Amino acid sequence: MPELPEVETTKTSLLPLIHQKVVSVQVRESRLRWAIPEDITRLEGQRLIQLTRRSKYILAEFEQDTMLWHLGMSGSFQLSEADIELRKHDHLIIQFEDIQLRYHDPRRFGCILWLDQNSQRKLIDTLGPEPLSDAFDAAYLANKLKSKNVGIKVAIMDNHVVVGVGNIYATESLFNLGIHPAQPASSLNMQQIEKLVLEIKRILKQAIDLGGSTLRDYRNAMGENGYFQQTLLAYGRAGEMCVNCETTLENLKLGQRASVFCPQCQALQHSKTTVKVTKSVQGKTK
Repeated sequence: MPELPEVETTKTSLLPLIHQKVVSVQVRESRLRWAIPEDITRLEGQRLIQLTRRSKYILAEFEQDTMLWHLGMSGSFQLSEADIELRKHDHLIIQFEDIQLRYHDPRRFGCILWLDQNSQRKLIDTLGPEPLSDAFDAAYLANKLKSKNVGIKVAIMDNHVVVGVGNIYATESLFNLGIHPAQPASSLNMQQIEKLVLEIKRILKQAIDLGGSTLRDYRNAMGENGYFQQTLLAYGRAGEMCVNCETTLENLKLGQRASVFCPQCQALQHSKTTVKVTKSVQGKTK
């Protein structure tokens, strides 16, 4: 699934569309996570004014309307010449003055919606702060974690706590700090929390600088790969040796997600609180 760095990189790659007018809109398949609005053709004649990101949503502000775009699990945008052959899963085609925007989504879990009071309330208003903003600091995170008895990895992947810290970036942050992913969130001390906030920010900034992670088929709208995956030390490396101590990295299921960790460098610290996890196993991250 595209995570925050991939969405940010996608947004940046769409900036050539700013100030261009929509010439036509074609819906080839409307059945995404929610149906593409039937009146989406009202974009025709409007210029795209601004592109911003909130969590994993791209907000596309046109002259009269704003759209909420989400890539889901397999979605991507592509800037293309109109004469390039369409692919099977190109579901939405927006023709701008100079170039065509195509939304491609084999699994159809993404969304193309109007940003209105309903979608704002249901999808945006409940979100936690942006991880790269000043609102996400140690004092804020400490307050959020003090009553949470879930594993710290589950806690920092909760979009109500902080947005955009997906599996890859949570795994790498915790590995770099030597914190076990199942360590009860409420058991972290202030020093650990301060370091965790800084490491999350550092990892995400580095990932954005490297264009995100291309693990399967992610490309930005210009067709370019991300390169952060070349720096991965833990994610996807279960069964391989730890780069720090040469212990075999292990996998556990935590919050229904595979969590790779080093049992030596990330030893679970004693706590009055315990977190239920599936037995650690070796093998590749799924």
